Amino acid sequence: MRFRHFDNLRVFNIVAQHGSFSSAAEELCLTKGAVSHQIRQLEAELDFDLFKRLPRGISLTLKGRELLLATQSAFGGLEKKIGELRQSNSRTLTIGVTTYFASRWLSPRLMDFMRAHPDIRLRVQPMIDLHNLRAEGVDLAIRWGNGAWNDVEIEKLFSCPAWPCGNAEALNFVRDLGLKTAFEKLTLLRDRQDSTAWSQWFKVASLPYLGQADSLIIPDPNVRVQAVIDGQGIALNDRLVEAELQAGTLHRLCDAELSDFGYYLAYPSDATSNPDVADFADWLKQAV
Repeated sequence: MRFRHFDNLRVFNIVAQHGSFSSAAEELCLTKGAVSHQIRQLEAELDFDLFKRLPRGISLTLKGRELLLATQSAFGGLEKKIGELRQSNSRTLTIGVTTYFASRWLSPRLMDFMRAHPDIRLRVQPMIDLHNLRAEGVDLAIRWGNGAWNDVEIEKLFSCPAWPCGNAEALNFVRDLGLKTAFEKLTLLRDRQDSTAWSQWFKVASLPYLGQADSLIIPDPNVRVQAVIDGQGIALNDRLVEAELQAGTLHRLCDAELSDFGYYLAYPSDATSNPDVADFADWLKQAV
């Protein structure tokens, strides 16, 4: 005979945990009589007693204790599975980006992805060092450079050539002294000690690179932009500083550029097996 009253098993579980019909009734928002009726209905279907009715309360019978263990295991498994399903319906995808790229390109477009994928919870993690993605729990990063990395899987998002940028004073300095002399005297801002971007640019510009000691390391690209505006030196920038160029707070100093530079999708080795990563990567490429 099929068992029918599974809802009564939940009532039994709560009564057994409380050891009281009255306390269980309060939790279930039922009357004590209603709870007692459901337990008697359950006992009738099971054809054995679950509780001993005592002058001052109740206690589980031997079969009642065995059934309690079974229901606790079953309900615990159900609650765990429900939690997993809830989590899978609201998956979290962590994207590593610099504040520069996030504020100037990604942020204005993000709402389109969120509307198209309401089941994916997006976490944008501002990062300066985008070279240890797995340790940071990053599923996908967006890096700037020429793609010469072997620590991750990469895919080009879009080209964005880099060129020297300075404030009005730096521009006048270049015009007065000429490119070669001015660049020998100007402070070069870079993102890290081992960066080769400036040496690559000097080669493209056919200028001697003397390994200038007069350099300043500023890892955060937004801070580096402000440092250039404040006259602390010159930096390699790209078209994402268009607002500053239009406002006249920044100026392109010459035509020579690193044409192979741009923004790349960078993945930990096994990240692309996650369909959410693939969805976000596809959306990024369509958004370009």
